[in-house]
Amino acid sequence: MSWWKEPLVGFDLETTGTDPAQSRIVTAALVDTLGGRVEKSFGWLVDPGVPIPAEAAAIHGITDEHARGHGRPAAEAVEEIATALCDRLALGRPMVAFNAPFDLSLLDAELRRHGRPALAERLGGSVGSVVDPLVIDRSVDRYRKGSRTLQHVCEVYGVELADAHEAGSDALAAVRVAVALGERYPAQVGDLTAAQLHERQIDWHRAWAEGLQAWLRKGKDTEAVIDPRWPLR
Repeated sequence: MSWWKEPLVGFDLETTGTDPAQSRIVTAALVDTLGGRVEKSFGWLVDPGVPIPAEAAAIHGITDEHARGHGRPAAEAVEEIATALCDRLALGRPMVAFNAPFDLSLLDAELRRHGRPALAERLGGSVGSVVDPLVIDRSVDRYRKGSRTLQHVCEVYGVELADAHEAGSDALAAVRVAVALGERYPAQVGDLTAAQLHERQIDWHRAWAEGLQAWLRKGKDTEAVIDPRWPLR
């Protein structure tokens, strides 16, 4: 059976910022699905231990006061999130994350910050299989104009995004976009095994990063660097 008809787990983080090396987790969600239908969902509200910038709170709606008053201690929550995610990956369940290098690299940074084993260490090797709808969409519809945020990509594939920047809603939407990609592009995406698709995405992301870097260096930013690593930086 095709990977997109099998159990998948959606993963998403809402954070204090946009730098995965420095930002902290504010909310997290794991959504177990089958064919895009929710089976179980799990969410965490985290006290990040640092101020939540106003611009971040304006996006995800979690204020300092709310996180401090109701959030779990970061070290405990990060361990639970990593354990739950790795348990599923160890069972062979593909993980879906939109722009996976951000979420996975940030989670890894949080684990290191709190003296916990990294994702690869927990899994005894590489982190996968991962399905990243952003990477796939960039490859299969390379020349489409316009934004490729989760919200806009959902519009392209007819997926409802009920509450943008709410971790559970974003995680489920990413899964449903992945399912739509598997169905719409069988030869390039849907007919591959999850392991084959994972390897393809490594190459697709590298090609995109190298192309964007070259384009930027021809313009105003002659020293632009786009990280080619996927799914972890």
